[in-house]
Amino acid sequence: MSVNKIIKRITTNTILSMKAQGEKISMLTAYDFSMAQALDEAGIDVLLVGDSAANVFAGYETTLPITLDNMIYHTSAVARGAKRALVLADLPFGYYQGTTEDAFKAAVRMMKESGAHALKLEGGVEIIENIKKIIDAGIPVCGHLGLTPQSINKFGTFGVRAQGEEEAEKLKSDALALQEAGCFAIVMEKIPAQLAKEVTDSLIIPTIGIGAGNGCDGQVLVVNDMLGFTKDFKPKFLRRYMDMYQGVTNAATAFAADVKSGNYPNESEQY
Repeated sequence: MSVNKIIKRITTNTILSMKAQGEKISMLTAYDFSMAQALDEAGIDVLLVGDSAANVFAGYETTLPITLDNMIYHTSAVARGAKRALVLADLPFGYYQGTTEDAFKAAVRMMKESGAHALKLEGGVEIIENIKKIIDAGIPVCGHLGLTPQSINKFGTFGVRAQGEEEAEKLKSDALALQEAGCFAIVMEKIPAQLAKEVTDSLIIPTIGIGAGNGCDGQVLVVNDMLGFTKDFKPKFLRRYMDMYQGVTNAATAFAADVKSGNYPNESEQY
């Protein structure tokens, strides 16, 4: 008699426990059902449905154009593919930086329609009241500090953030404010490794780094970057685990050649 394997869902409580136990947290982005299935089977702890879909999926230069409807579409596909991983979704630009009521409505709609388990919002004290309102409604929130891509037009560059003392101090105070507001984790992007470790050690909640050194409680990468599908994107922090772009190109070239030569389909590949 076969026994079905019990799959235990990763929750926000699991993520908090992992920090307490010293277990590193793995996070990758996902934007579709098939990728979510593969990453889930691989044992990735958190699947982030990032607004980076605007870049790697739709070809925009920034994350700003992606809409709430777009994010709900991608997140619902990922949620259907993930049986174990926690599904974390970005709230896109313009939906939570205004009034508390607008932010709350956007968050509720995302949770109701997408199947996400938690939401990620960029920013610190400037949006803290909106974050509190969302958390008070029972919606888990992950913060995001350092390089916040939705603010790229303010920064004017994708360079390393918080290298100066003033910005570093603000990041520290923002991190504590997010923890006090009830966030269950914080993503820290492209900041000095020593600062990231200092913040990590000061918090009860876990930090997830991207370009923030190995002192964080976990790491996240954009899956297209990690797989080598974005061939021209080569930041210092990125480790490529495949050359998917070349692999796909080679496979498509071979397919086209087989079709042109009449070699595909052969007799065993037809009815």
